[in-house]
Amino acid sequence: MKMCSVFGVSKSGYYDWLKRDESEQRMARKRLTEEIKNIYYKSKKRYGSIKITRELRKTGFSVSERHVQRIMTEEGMKSITAQKFKATTNSDHDKHIYPNLLEQNFKTSGPGVAWVSDITYIWTRQGWLYLASVMDLYSRKIIGFSMSSRMTKELVIQALERAVRHQPPKKGLIHHSDRGSQYASKEYTKILKDAEIQISMSGKGNCYDNACIESFHSVIKKELIFHKDYKTRKEAKSSIFDYILSFYNSWRIHSTLDYSTPNEFEKAYYLKNEAA
Repeated sequence: MKMCSVFGVSKSGYYDWLKRDESEQRMARKRLTEEIKNIYYKSKKRYGSIKITRELRKTGFSVSERHVQRIMTEEGMKSITAQKFKATTNSDHDKHIYPNLLEQNFKTSGPGVAWVSDITYIWTRQGWLYLASVMDLYSRKIIGFSMSSRMTKELVIQALERAVRHQPPKKGLIHHSDRGSQYASKEYTKILKDAEIQISMSGKGNCYDNACIESFHSVIKKELIFHKDYKTRKEAKSSIFDYILSFYNSWRIHSTLDYSTPNEFEKAYYLKNEAA
């Protein structure tokens, strides 16, 4: 071979070098595939190629999203998909409706500026289980939630009280929800007023006004609930509790948070302000 004579190496040496290079490439590919699988299964099959690529880069892998997608396809790894769900709360009531203060402005300057709340439902073999959640808009962190077999004002009050304990309200905090009778109840709005929290409600029939918390409920159904067959409400409660605290808040990265978790994003805010 001409190249061998040019560089002064033997043919056998050249082929040994090619084999060694191919072996190193195979080993690198194997390590990458193993790490992709590790992230994929740690996320319980919830992460697709974009989020897995972000996680790989955090650990030092220099890899493209297309390459990750190709490996996932070859290995049969596919992110679980969403299903649609309907609204739950009833806005056909005679209670006072508050104006929309949020007006679809979902970006805030820090934690404790705006909270959003909503209710969704989960089917079990014992019947329906209702989940009420409160999210801090800055970090997308679930700061309060409650579950019950009935969709009552007590359900949303308990979620709110837990949010207040977890993140004591700052002056000027906005609480946004839909127009459901639970959120418009005198008992619920009294708690908000007593804490000097501003009350904001969505426009009639406009799901986009409360998109962030509705998106969370869509995500938990897509990534957890639709893949379960809960025998009891107790089983569902335990599963959802673990998802929110052990996965969603602490491990699941968000594209809107620059691929950080809610806990990481919140912590970064406080560290930055402590240093200032």
